Amino acid sequence: MSQIVACQNANGIVLATDGKAIDFDPKGEMISLQVDRLIQLTDNSAVLAGGAADGVQMCHALKGFLKDEGVKNIEDVYGAALPFLGTEFERFMRKRCETLPVDPIHHVYFILAGSTDRDPERPYRCYLLWTKKKRPQLDSDEISVAYTAPRMMGLEYRLSGLCRENSTLDRLLSEIKKSIGELARAQDEIGPPFRYAFITATGFQSVE
Repeated sequence: MSQIVACQNANGIVLATDGKAIDFDPKGEMISLQVDRLIQLTDNSAVLAGGAADGVQMCHALKGFLKDEGVKNIEDVYGAALPFLGTEFERFMRKRCETLPVDPIHHVYFILAGSTDRDPERPYRCYLLWTKKKRPQLDSDEISVAYTAPRMMGLEYRLSGLCRENSTLDRLLSEIKKSIGELARAQDEIGPPFRYAFITATGFQSVE
């Protein structure tokens, strides 16, 4: 299990994630890992990798691909990421199924976030990508204001209200930290290292 959070308003985007993951060793035994689920993709975009720990490796592969392609705006990042991550997921599942049965723990989901210079009225965008059983292996939708995966409806409601008030990113981050801290104390599946970041007019910025 993992917890990822994204929200946006006119000031920018806030991203958050925990760092705990579950995987299987070569014998098929479940093990606990620590992973960095927040990956900066370009100067002004990033991705959160939820679900199976292998999603993090897929995102690092995506980062290399985007660098080679010279992609900049978030619309182009999203357009490239959907088929690329779909292919990476298929490769991952083929490899996994050689040794282990398919299990819900193998599923991954992603939140892509970034800015564009093509639309001054709406410069920030977030997209949810998730796996499904039928081809194409990934589906997607745009996130309007705030989203959490797994869903934390109370937090989403509070963040949506703060975003519509155009609260500062620091204020949004404070609300997220409070909720993730409470969740970590209540659930063993959620834990450090916690990662947070802003995306603003100056680009991606990792924050404490």
